[in-house]
Amino acid sequence: MRYFIVDDDRASRAMLSQIIEDSQLGTVIGEASNGEEAINQILVMQPDFVIIDLLMPKLDGLATIEQLREYHYDGKFIMISQVVNKDMVAQAYEKGIEFFIHKPINKVEVEMVLRKTEEQYRLKNSISAIRESLSNIETPNIHQSKKSTRDHVLSILNDMGIIGEVGSEDITKIIELLMMDRQKNTPLPPLKELYERVAKLTKTTPDEIIKESKSIEQRIRRTILAAMINLANLGLVDYTNSEFEYYAPRYFEFTEIRKLMSQIKNNEERKVKINIKKFIQVLFADIASKTN
Repeated sequence: MRYFIVDDDRASRAMLSQIIEDSQLGTVIGEASNGEEAINQILVMQPDFVIIDLLMPKLDGLATIEQLREYHYDGKFIMISQVVNKDMVAQAYEKGIEFFIHKPINKVEVEMVLRKTEEQYRLKNSISAIRESLSNIETPNIHQSKKSTRDHVLSILNDMGIIGEVGSEDITKIIELLMMDRQKNTPLPPLKELYERVAKLTKTTPDEIIKESKSIEQRIRRTILAAMINLANLGLVDYTNSEFEYYAPRYFEFTEIRKLMSQIKNNEERKVKINIKKFIQVLFADIASKTN
């Protein structure tokens, strides 16, 4: 795999290059300290992956990705940043990044993410090659039913082992509402508003709606914690497990997953921070991508 690194921090660029080379993940064919400096080089070199910082001077990561897409660069993006603004993280996923690596850079996390993206890259290329080879073969026009939003959501929740949790239905309803909003081009509303909208599906009076909204939040929180525990257990058994590699760094704060793994291993109290907003935002971005 051929990588290009865009980061205004020279130490970060050096560390990422070292990890890629030492882990035999591929070759770093170029680097730049900002988006303006990177665009022409990337368009000429056409790397397989661009590892790009979110916040940089002159041209930030998101703006750089937009310009590269306008020039029809079709490589993969992996974003890195220490920013904790979840709206910006969600926006990055909507721009088409594959994964998000958090700073300070952790060697294990970088290796895991890059191996996963490499796997997906090779699989996509293999599928494209198969489709091309079959393009001249006449096949019957068989109608295939399109999966619904609910089908896609339940499939992901099943991967995380939480399809049977009581909060899974609340999560599914929230994503269905967001998909309806997406068709109307309305922005992502606050979580409190989403809880109230789901509550209104079954409750009518203001007091009932408020009470049900709080219950919905608690059910979702417990369900997300269950997902984190399931993935942490998978990671302890097999750090290269496909579900762990994909969902753990993408849907959750990976530092919290690592903390949970340590707590489980040492038989300690399972106490971690649960980021509902990130989970909903990434799930929504994934479902929106699948239904396009």
